[in-house]
Amino acid sequence: MEQEKVILVGVALEGAEHCEASLDELEELANTAGAVSVGRLIQSRERISTATYIGKGKLEELQAQIWSTGADSIICDDELTPAQLKNLNDILPVKVLDRTLLILDIFAGRASTSEGKIQVELAQLRYRASRLGGLGTSLSRQGGGIGTRGPGEKQIEVDRRVIHSRIGALKGELAKVVKNRQVQRTRRQNQGIPVIAIVGYTNAGKSTLLNRLTGADVLAENQLFATLDPTTRQMQLPDRQVVLLTDTVGFIRKLPHHLVEAFRSTLEEARYADVILHVVDSTDQEAYEKMQLVYDTLNQLGVTDKPVITVFNKQDEAEADTMLKDERARRCVFLSARTGLGLELLYEAVEEVIQEGKCFVDKVFSFEQAPMIARIRAEGQLLQEEYTSEGIHVTAYVPEKLLHLWQ
Repeated sequence: MEQEKVILVGVALEGAEHCEASLDELEELANTAGAVSVGRLIQSRERISTATYIGKGKLEELQAQIWSTGADSIICDDELTPAQLKNLNDILPVKVLDRTLLILDIFAGRASTSEGKIQVELAQLRYRASRLGGLGTSLSRQGGGIGTRGPGEKQIEVDRRVIHSRIGALKGELAKVVKNRQVQRTRRQNQGIPVIAIVGYTNAGKSTLLNRLTGADVLAENQLFATLDPTTRQMQLPDRQVVLLTDTVGFIRKLPHHLVEAFRSTLEEARYADVILHVVDSTDQEAYEKMQLVYDTLNQLGVTDKPVITVFNKQDEAEADTMLKDERARRCVFLSARTGLGLELLYEAVEEVIQEGKCFVDKVFSFEQAPMIARIRAEGQLLQEEYTSEGIHVTAYVPEKLLHLWQ
């Protein structure tokens, strides 16, 4: 099958270098969607053109580039407004896409669970609904001229009614899924098993790390959004404590608000986790910028008070003198999820951070209280258990919520 040829178009508001990096990522997204980039065009402007995204002169340059390369489409690096989309479609002889639509297309191909498919379709319909107005009266059956008289309504109104009806149905389906997720989350919280949410920029190695730590078989490829649906797996630490690891959707520059809204129930796994495991690609020249973007997205989701362990991944490929740091993290670990290098340091960091949220107990329990010790063993860290004539002498670290059981 012949690959779709695309031209990437961006507006440099913060400098050409920043825009080039964004277009590099856009090219990766296009490749992930099965297209090939045959050219790019950047315009430096103080603000994006409200009518056509880029200026008139650059539009003429873009048309010439389309003819010379034989491009099938152009992809704009920002989300286009309905007016911009309509005007560009009227002016240019090829299909016009924007960054949001490209990401939605990739997500549609990646979703495999029913929840993922519902979320993607919901995001796509919300995107379409917000752009129906940009089609103007071109789809109208009302107005003057032969063949337009008589009863009927504008096609745009029919489309809007159908889309909003489908959105309503999908919201109902998603509400059931969200309720089920909340039940599972409550069950985990009642069990007292610590939950660790793995977050990070897309392609930082989150799925590879999850596979390495838990023996999961999550798809891990060197491409953007290789996995979409969240996965939760159990992991046993060296001190025999059990924790749950939950992988989340990879973050990305200019993450479409339609997706943030649709995937809120999935992304909010980080909000209810006990610890955030922030995975960073050590080989990325823009590592600090992408770390900031992850923190911005977490703030948007209301995740501001969780202890963070930052994992600087891909140390087997990083340059020897590359020493990154994250002052916002409780701990920083350098490792390679692919080779397993440095994993013991991650285990130590996880044990330390989880232990910080627990209370030390040195107490003799009566033999009738033996079931409590089983709960301490399951939910805390049992250091020592000794049977005496007076009862069972226990030293342990336990979650604060268990203290009321014997105080």
